[in-house]
Amino acid sequence: MPCVADWLNNPFSIVQGIFAQNSPNSDWEKKVTDYFKEKLKENNATNWVPSLNDVPVHYLKPNSLVKFRCMVQDMFDPEFYMGVYETVDPNTNARVLHFGKYRDVAECGPQQEIDMNSSQTVTLERQTFYCVPVPGESAWCGVVLNPQFYAYISASQARVSPSTSYTPSRHKRSYEEDEDMEQHPSKQKEQHMGNGGGDSHGCGEPKRLETEASAGHHLISANCSPPLDLNFPLPGEKGPACLVKVYESWDTFKVNDVLEVYGILSVDPVLSIVSNEERDSSTLEPVEYMDIAEEQRVHSPPSSLVPRIHVILAHKLQHINPLLPACLNEEESKTCEYISFFVSNFMSELSPVRAELLGFLTHALLGDSLAAEYLILHLISTVYARRDVLPLGKFTVNLSGCPRNSIFTEHIYRIIQQLVPASYRLQMTIENMNHSRFIPHKDYTANRLVSGILQLASNTSLVIDETQLEQGQLDTKGVHNVKALGNLITWQKVDYDFSYHQMEFPCNINVLITSEGRSLLPSDCQVQLQPQLIPPNMEEYMNSLLTAVLPSVLNKFRIYLSLLRLLDYSISDEVTKAVEEDFVEMRKNDPESITADDLHRTLLVARFLSLSAGQTTLSRERWLRAKQLEALRKARLQQQKCVNGNEL
Repeated sequence: MPCVADWLNNPFSIVQGIFAQNSPNSDWEKKVTDYFKEKLKENNATNWVPSLNDVPVHYLKPNSLVKFRCMVQDMFDPEFYMGVYETVDPNTNARVLHFGKYRDVAECGPQQEIDMNSSQTVTLERQTFYCVPVPGESAWCGVVLNPQFYAYISASQARVSPSTSYTPSRHKRSYEEDEDMEQHPSKQKEQHMGNGGGDSHGCGEPKRLETEASAGHHLISANCSPPLDLNFPLPGEKGPACLVKVYESWDTFKVNDVLEVYGILSVDPVLSIVSNEERDSSTLEPVEYMDIAEEQRVHSPPSSLVPRIHVILAHKLQHINPLLPACLNEEESKTCEYISFFVSNFMSELSPVRAELLGFLTHALLGDSLAAEYLILHLISTVYARRDVLPLGKFTVNLSGCPRNSIFTEHIYRIIQQLVPASYRLQMTIENMNHSRFIPHKDYTANRLVSGILQLASNTSLVIDETQLEQGQLDTKGVHNVKALGNLITWQKVDYDFSYHQMEFPCNINVLITSEGRSLLPSDCQVQLQPQLIPPNMEEYMNSLLTAVLPSVLNKFRIYLSLLRLLDYSISDEVTKAVEEDFVEMRKNDPESITADDLHRTLLVARFLSLSAGQTTLSRERWLRAKQLEALRKARLQQQKCVNGNEL
């Protein structure tokens, strides 16, 4: 009988048991999924599953259960695999039925062969996602972990025994050594063969499960190919990229979705050995070979650099804030009582949290409380619906009046980074605009989507620092990048480049623009910064501001901003009628300056003001407060216009 921990350390034993009891009945696959689903619902069970986001792959036991929080960067073509296959012993003619699901390499005994003509063979289809860690994920998201998790990691490292496909020092090698092994498979093969002929998971020579349509893929050796590009959207990103093999309901996922997957980790070096043997036996012409080899290199990278996860369970994430329950939809969770208690308990102390956050941001914005109010509204904004092509709920703020080429905007970004789960600061220099890749494009040679800076997960905070912009000439690429930023802000979409056509990918990105004067980019709301104090040492001032905030208070701010984005909101018919009458009266008093855009913006401000106070409906009080804030904001802009003698 398998021990209790086997579902974590040796999930194949569980799958094998269910398969043996239920095959050839097709229900065995559903029973596997149901088994692990129930296990993960047990108290704190998800905290015991090691995460690829936090633990280097060489510390994890091969073929163990792992989880991965990731964004779908690309979707490869579906592939075929042997879902069920039969092996035969040539000496005794004994036959054994095996499952191929959740595996990259076929399993059979040392004296067995796969019967490719068996009537028991079942060919199935699976989808492969190329997944990367959530772009721009804040460091604090990885810190908020259950202490039990660390206890498990320590225990699991002590228990790790190398698989038969690994050398005894497998889990001690560095990434660099792993990469060297993958790029020089002859070394690896010698070690692999040195394990002896008693390998119960091999058949003399490894056999691939996939019967992919494009046969003859090859891994190019290191001396004739550039280093493997892990295709992260943002420059300087680190963390594992994974090939995520999905077996059910893959059509419910799409590019840029954020997922949490639970599955079986596959890092078998045999994959690289097989690829290189296929390359050595290839009879393709050199040109054909190079094209196919490039695709093979991207789609079958070294497993030590890009591990595989065979998914047992996967679900989309509403958010990536680890301080909140993963699912706030009560219908989808049996822990609805806990969720209801969590939300109601936090909402009861919302007012002091908002007051503290307002004070914190006021200090960060050099004493400007009005700018701090608008920054809070910006940080809880989200696209809640689309009417035709118009995204409703976006609230791009242009914070003008920022000191030019100052570290002020850098520190404002650092503070935002401490508050939101994912963010990125884009320095709008001529160099960056002309040379950075903003828009993802399709590489038909490698058959993959090459990422760009604007391939971001939903609800990412994008801070565009326009104070870095100096005189210079934008080239064609720079103009296209500026246009892409404008489309992102205005329509909340990015047009991916597929060479022969463009494809619209809707997004939900919070954009904050910091600038000296009015931004060159469009925005929904311009707020002129009016500092009430100028610290003699800006860096020291900002650092002291962050260190003065208790971690528990910071966590409250983080919950506050994430939770309010997820609340529903409505306006009653009575309030709608009152707002319409009020707007008509405003137009009568000032027909020149009050427009439909002003009504739309004031309604947005009122929406986010209400939500920021924990109210899910608009009240007369919040409407009047929204009008007051808008009047103060416009008065500042008018004052600045008079000072400068030109329009901001």
